[in-house]
Amino acid sequence: MSQTNSISEWVRTKVFVERLNNPLGFALIIGITAFFGLAIGFLGIKLGVLLFAAIVGAPLMLWVFLNEQVGLAVCLVIGFTIQLSYKFGDYPMGTLLDGLTMFMVLAVFIKQIGKPDWSFAKSPISYYIIAWLVYSFIQILNPEAQSLIAWVYTVRSMTLLILLYFVCCYAFNSLDRIKWILKFTLFLTLLAALYGLKQEWMGYTDWERAWLFADPLRAELIIQWGRERVFSIFSDPTTFGILMAYMAVFCIALAMGNAFKSWQRLVLLGSAGAMMLSMAYGGSRTPVVLIPAGLVFYVILTLRKEVILVMGVFFVLGTAAMMKGTSNPVMLRIQSAFNPGEDASFEVREKNQAKIKPYIQSHPFGAGMGTTGIWGRRFSPNHWLASFPPDSGYVRIAVEMGWIGLLLYMVLLFKIQQQGVYYYVRVKDPQIKTLYLGLNIIVFLLIVASFPQEIIILLPTSIIFYISAAAIVRLKDFDPAFNEEIALAQAAEKENIKEATIAS
Repeated sequence: MSQTNSISEWVRTKVFVERLNNPLGFALIIGITAFFGLAIGFLGIKLGVLLFAAIVGAPLMLWVFLNEQVGLAVCLVIGFTIQLSYKFGDYPMGTLLDGLTMFMVLAVFIKQIGKPDWSFAKSPISYYIIAWLVYSFIQILNPEAQSLIAWVYTVRSMTLLILLYFVCCYAFNSLDRIKWILKFTLFLTLLAALYGLKQEWMGYTDWERAWLFADPLRAELIIQWGRERVFSIFSDPTTFGILMAYMAVFCIALAMGNAFKSWQRLVLLGSAGAMMLSMAYGGSRTPVVLIPAGLVFYVILTLRKEVILVMGVFFVLGTAAMMKGTSNPVMLRIQSAFNPGEDASFEVREKNQAKIKPYIQSHPFGAGMGTTGIWGRRFSPNHWLASFPPDSGYVRIAVEMGWIGLLLYMVLLFKIQQQGVYYYVRVKDPQIKTLYLGLNIIVFLLIVASFPQEIIILLPTSIIFYISAAAIVRLKDFDPAFNEEIALAQAAEKENIKEATIAS
């Protein structure tokens, strides 16, 4: 017994007291490195990576089960790196994200056994999300659909990840948790921005260049206007640029408030600058338009004199910059964003939408999920819509799920925005009010960006959007002054009802 105790004490000292900063720790590192080196050598890199994932995955899943915040952080990491992983091989990152999402949803249900309490998700937003989920699953019965597999693939991107909203509502049981996940999102976004700047100033790596020229269409998309556009760790400059745009305005909104320390505001402004510069090097038009749109929305929400003055100066200088002649390809690309009439792709998009409008009007339930775009070409190649490019999140929903689906989706987006503005106006805590302001801007810009692009369903934006919606629902719960005011109003209403009942 004494020998067992001495061994236990030795292990405790080496692992927990000395934290493996000793020969045992070095031996373990060497052993683990050698093991995985041999595994990759004998099994190949894919099987080696899968083996590593299996060994690390078991304790990680337990950690996720105990702490949903960890799971959300892992989801964000996957969302940010999924397109990067596809440049090295066909790794099942999407399936991994789907499985993690369902595991976290299951964990929430398990934790509700015994003492069920769903008050954390009590919001009109939750009801509309449930309605959207039901409608999406009803689409499996759409008689116009030609492929069940296409529905399966599409429902993953358009519906399954939305379940993260409920996980977030459950996980956000304190203000600190919400702030932590937003900080982590900003951290990952800043890393992506800095890597984009690295691409611009130091060029692509050899493997990035090999990936780029492996597909002529990809190379044609990224090399335009006489320069190589920046795409960071993503697959295209547009996805990257839109992320940079709405997160940059989010940083500006937080920095302009009075709820954070001076050094934090400087970090936010510096981050916003890096994001906007990286976005400019990406050369996409939509993100450029989002910056002034977000700032106008910010001015409308705040209506502060000093903000209006600063933004007025910004827009005057910006207008002058857009009107000034230049030979710089970056500036030319930015200027072209404000001249859509001269953009051939814009004209093609307008013609396509005009052509599809009669079909949308005559098909209230649409042609079936996955009929257009990449899944349409893959699973319904003979359908005339398989070659139709939606070029818009709203057009795609209207075509595939009908104008009824589009109406339901638009109501959902409106409700998220309406609830965000409603609570922004009414909460009292300065920090919570500032966070509401920033989240409202994210939602607004993603609603705007969905007109010319399919952006909300793309990673990592989809995860950020659902995190924002859940934060809008939960932030108010941590403002004591707001909740006290609500309680007093409810008490007064009950008293009025009681008096009216007695009088009658």
